[in-house]
Parts: sequence; C-alpha cells; structure tokens
Amino acid sequence: MTRTLARHGDAPALVREKNPSGVSRVLDAYFGGDVECIDSLQVASRGTPFQERVWNGLRRIPAGTTLSYGALATKIGNPKAVRAVGMANHRNPVGIVVPCHRVIGSNGELTGYAAGVERKAWLLEHEARHAKAGPGRQLQLGGVSAGALRS
Repeated sequence: MTRTLARHGDAPALVREKNPSGVSRVLDAYFGGDVECIDSLQVASRGTPFQERVWNGLRRIPAGTTLSYGALATKIGNPKAVRAVGMANHRNPVGIVVPCHRVIGSNGELTGYAAGVERKAWLLEHEARHAKAGPGRQLQLGGVSAGALRS
C-alpha cells in the first residue's frame, strides 16, 4: 500500500485500524451482494487534475455496467484522451471503491487489470448478479456475456 500511495506523491503514514472509517463493513457488504454500497465511501485520492476527473468518472459508472475507455474519455470531456484515460485507470490507488474494473476495451474485451483479468471478470459478474436490476441480469461485454469469460 505504501508503494502504491508513493506513486501519487508523498506517502502518508499508514496506521493499522480494525475498521477504518467503516471500510471493512462496506467491503463485506459489497462482497455479500450490496454492490452499490461502495458509492457511500468517500475517497481522498491525490492525483493530477486529469487523473481526478478520470477517477471521478469511474465512480459514476453504475454497478453492473461497463464503459469503454473511449466512452469514459468522452464522458469526462476529453474524447481524444483514450490512452491517458487508460493510464489514469491503471494508476487508480483505490481499486473496487473507485471501480476501474468497469472499464473495458472498445471491442468489449476485458483488458488489463492489476489484480488479474480473471478477478476483473469475477467482479463484473458479481456486480451484474447483484446490481439493482436484480439477480439473473446478464452483463454484456461486446456481445459476450460475462459468464462466458470463465476459463
């Protein structure tokens, strides 16, 4: 965590707490099926103004849905910054809470994810199953259902 935070400037001192700001409780709820609960967490990340726009854009992608890098670039007002959006996505310091896993390639392919594409597929399937649209909702990724992504 210290290394990750150091990429974004001076790394703050980390203090071990059992349930900092209720984050553990919210993550337990998220993995238990309340996939919208992460929206309640406040995030104080430090990045460039562009990175902050990307990260704020990520938080506006509803659970159970995906956007392409190009669509996210357009939504944040910079449609030509597709590669820069990808780099900001890669530098996201708060995975899951800032849901970078919801961004996919323009062809519907699951592209890189720091924790592994298999985990990205699992998170997307989990969210599609539990998002407000209800269980059984089929998430489509470029014509391929998330369930078809399992090896």
